[in-house]
Amino acid sequence: MKIIICGAGQVGYHIARQLSAERHDVAIIDQSPDLVRRVGDSLDVQAFVGFASHPDVLERAGAADVDMMIAVTQADEVNMVACQVAHSLFNVPTKIARVRQQSYLQPIWADLFSRDHMPIDVIISPEIEVARAISRRLQVPGAFESIGLSDGQVRMMGVRCASDCPVINTPLRQLTGIFPDLNIVVVAIVRDGQGFVPAADDQMLEGDDIYFVADDEHVARAMVVFGHEETVARRIIVAGGGHIGAFLGEILEKEHPAVNAKIIESNSARAHQIADNFERMIVINGDVIDPEILDEASVSECEAIIAVTNDDETNILASLLAKRFGTKRAITLINNVTYSPLITSLGIDVVVSPRAITVSTILQHVRRGKIRAVHSLAEGFGELIEAEILETSGLSGHTIGDADLPDGVLFGAIVRDGQVIIPRADTIMRVHDRVVLFAEAAAVRAIENLFAVRLEFF
Repeated sequence: MKIIICGAGQVGYHIARQLSAERHDVAIIDQSPDLVRRVGDSLDVQAFVGFASHPDVLERAGAADVDMMIAVTQADEVNMVACQVAHSLFNVPTKIARVRQQSYLQPIWADLFSRDHMPIDVIISPEIEVARAISRRLQVPGAFESIGLSDGQVRMMGVRCASDCPVINTPLRQLTGIFPDLNIVVVAIVRDGQGFVPAADDQMLEGDDIYFVADDEHVARAMVVFGHEETVARRIIVAGGGHIGAFLGEILEKEHPAVNAKIIESNSARAHQIADNFERMIVINGDVIDPEILDEASVSECEAIIAVTNDDETNILASLLAKRFGTKRAITLINNVTYSPLITSLGIDVVVSPRAITVSTILQHVRRGKIRAVHSLAEGFGELIEAEILETSGLSGHTIGDADLPDGVLFGAIVRDGQVIIPRADTIMRVHDRVVLFAEAAAVRAIENLFAVRLEFF
């Protein structure tokens, strides 16, 4: 595919890195010469300095014959105009735009992005996506990642192996014998910062981050197997009342009525503004790292703090203070990836990366074939993919053992006629099966081809 990326910030850079590694023809545009130089020096892409919404710049980048444009500059208006220009002047088939300003996304203005007005095929709102991701993590305490797939029938979980994990130092092949009726597959392990797809004889060690795929009905039991029996948090503090905090508050009020949540926001005007939008949510105006404010929020009785201010350092300090005062669990938003290796050693339980969530959302729309969902894991180590097997796929009618799968690929689950099947080597794949698998980054392109749809583009 030929793809233009508008914006060479963190999100744009990492999308370009991933797509270029898969040998897509990528061009990236940014008005910052320094960012363009960085991209051009480190990635196999074409890099252009200029305003992404200007027709001459898009023409120079090859907009006349590209398959897709992804607009992720810092300015919503630039992203929207770039998509409009790409459609009106260059007839670009697929246009994706990141839009942060929520006034554009109100349901009453839903027609704004229709093909007759501002033709954008996919709108990505990072704040909404992050709030939803945090909500998912709250539903399964003890997990640092929780992703629902196949209409909720399958779930991918990320858990850390602590010293008291019952299955620590146990070869993976023995899990089936120990728990024969437990439908789970360990699809990836991250150890000392390095990820790998495990073999049957590999063991889980203390400190490993484990990613497993499970039948949704078996998730609770699986968490116990990995030593996590934490209860769902009912008393929550949200540190930060920006867009993410406000969206999360709305989700908690609407979808989790049993939760008693409080939002702490330092800006007085913003605190009053969001307070008017809630029926039950308590909004406290104050500094999230002020011990008196935390005490006012009953931090010692809190079961989880979710730190989502616009400042990484504030999020880290608020999380650590809350845990020092008695909060059981900390979920912390971090934009600067250099902090990530340090966070868990400080006692923070879950790190949320807006960049990683946004990249995963965008990649879902880049993939060819009948691919229903894509989630990037462990800073781009690999992808969790949900795909449907069609008649044209080379997998139909073959067993998993006989399938010509690339290295670094492991099947986690097959959903057939509403039933979750844990795949084995002799499992025959059928047309319309929905397959959940993990693929290392180097194998993603091959997996994309396996699920390719002839004469059709999704």
